[in-house]
Amino acid sequence: MKAFTAHETDSDVRLNQLHKDCHQRVKYKKVCPEHGELAQKDIVSGYEFSKDQYVVIDTGEIAKLRPESDKAVKIHGFIAEDSLDPMFHAGKTYYLLPDGVAGDKPYGLLHKGLEERSVVGLAQIVIAGREQIVLLRPLEDLLAITVLHVADKVKGTEAFSKELQDMEVSAEEMSLTNTLIEHSLIDEFDYGSYKDDYVMRLRELIQLKVDGKEIVAAPDVEEPKILNLMDALKRSVAEAQAAAAASGKKVMGTRKKAAKKAKKATAKRKMAPSAGNKKSAAKKKSG
Repeated sequence: MKAFTAHETDSDVRLNQLHKDCHQRVKYKKVCPEHGELAQKDIVSGYEFSKDQYVVIDTGEIAKLRPESDKAVKIHGFIAEDSLDPMFHAGKTYYLLPDGVAGDKPYGLLHKGLEERSVVGLAQIVIAGREQIVLLRPLEDLLAITVLHVADKVKGTEAFSKELQDMEVSAEEMSLTNTLIEHSLIDEFDYGSYKDDYVMRLRELIQLKVDGKEIVAAPDVEEPKILNLMDALKRSVAEAQAAAAASGKKVMGTRKKAAKKAKKATAKRKMAPSAGNKKSAAKKKSG
């Protein structure tokens, strides 16, 4: 199979480091204490196995330790979709496509099988010369792999749970919390509507600087002081209920207008004589 990154990087804004006085770009030189500045071709990688003792490592040599069979997607097995917590996701996803016509049928069968059984594959694949554990899953019409952290690279919750204090929760507090959640449920979730506000503001700032315009701070809305969780919950619930009520009134208002309009139209039709009534009236008049 062929893999293609699912993440768009062209939208990122990259800043360069400059000297604060002359604004010249800072350059980095790789220097050896004995031989001075080095060219890239003169640099190799090494591992310090003892104080100031290094063994030279050529990452290309790692491939010699890798069996030929590891160069393809190796599926270890299948698990339920919710078996693995998202905390193990490393943040990189790739789309997979069949490598040639011969791969079309196996690709389609695997995609359909994963969908019908609601399972995902736990697999291993070489990406950029390095073995990665990945989650293989159907994503619309495609197969996709999400790179995973191995378990020993993810911190468990135990060390942090000790920082939490045991506390009692009252029925009123729980009721307020549930009310807040209920009124804040998103009926039609569209993740595409969420944008990277930092990048948008950074682009705006860059354009203002390029145009030589003054940077004006956005007006800040003063938030009321929240004394405790109960006050915060009550305020949030009130806001959520007000928003829901306003939305409901808007819908009801639209319905009332439509009903009123339909009622007028019906009354108008009743008042207007039909073609048959017109003929009857004409006969009476002539008689």
